[in-house]
Amino acid sequence: MPNLIFLLEHYGILIVFGIVLVEQLGLPIPAFPILVVAGALSVDGDMNGALVLAAGLTACLISDLAWFRAGRHFGKRILRLLCRISLSPDYCVSQTEDKFKRWGPKALIVSKFVPGFNTIAAPMSGAMGTPASRFFLYAGLGGLLWCGTGILVGVIFHASVERVLDLLSTMGSTALLVLATLLGLFLLYKYLERRRFRQALQVERISITELLDLIEQGHEPLLVDARSATAQSLEPAVPGALFFNGKEPVPALIGLDKDRHIVVYCSCPNDVTAAQVAKLLNEHGFHRAKPLHGGLDAWNAVYRSDQPAPAGLLNEGLAS
Repeated sequence: MPNLIFLLEHYGILIVFGIVLVEQLGLPIPAFPILVVAGALSVDGDMNGALVLAAGLTACLISDLAWFRAGRHFGKRILRLLCRISLSPDYCVSQTEDKFKRWGPKALIVSKFVPGFNTIAAPMSGAMGTPASRFFLYAGLGGLLWCGTGILVGVIFHASVERVLDLLSTMGSTALLVLATLLGLFLLYKYLERRRFRQALQVERISITELLDLIEQGHEPLLVDARSATAQSLEPAVPGALFFNGKEPVPALIGLDKDRHIVVYCSCPNDVTAAQVAKLLNEHGFHRAKPLHGGLDAWNAVYRSDQPAPAGLLNEGLAS
């Protein structure tokens, strides 16, 4: 830490490139502050602002293109993987899929400013078949805007930033401990946020075996598809399932027997969206509504999407 300014002045471009790259690849390391610091140092010529911008933009494009290719190759699976490893709440995918579909690749221009959205924008582009040229254009504009904003903030507040750097450089190893503590507190906060979210959605699940038993016993369970419209377009629904994309139960459920078995499924990590919808249905009196453990993957492991649903599952007059 006594040589903090020296390191930034002599290796700042590499530091900016490395931190931005790993942050954009998904590691929980805040990169925006390093852009601010680099912008502040560029005012007095300690760093080259143009090279800083180029380094940050290059790191963004490398990461975005990697996720874009992963989304093109693996489709929906890569989105589920991102939310499993993310420190953000698991609903990050379900909240942003339809936003991306509404705005299209243009959403990439502002995606880096939106927590969660940045996580899935690039792989979503690949999964939805966005042309590589359009993706590169909008991803480049988004990276340029994000990096440029960080550098500009540093330029505007360079006096304050440099005072902080001077203070840190005089604190020796204590400064390193402070920075490590702040990073640790950030990670702890994200972990607790995710844990609270999961605990709020603690609801009894139903396994695929239990669902098949209900069907064989003639209970005619009703399946509800709680995925986003985008997810529904990427992967076929269970034949006969009702689509649920709103905050209120679909009209077809209004006159339904409250004692009927309702099984809600999604394709999100930990069945989060399905659990949300099942809790909502419970609040409306459907006390037998449960999320399907494993979601659509569990169903597809038993029945392929091109196979008809088993007898006793389709609900004539309710399917949509």
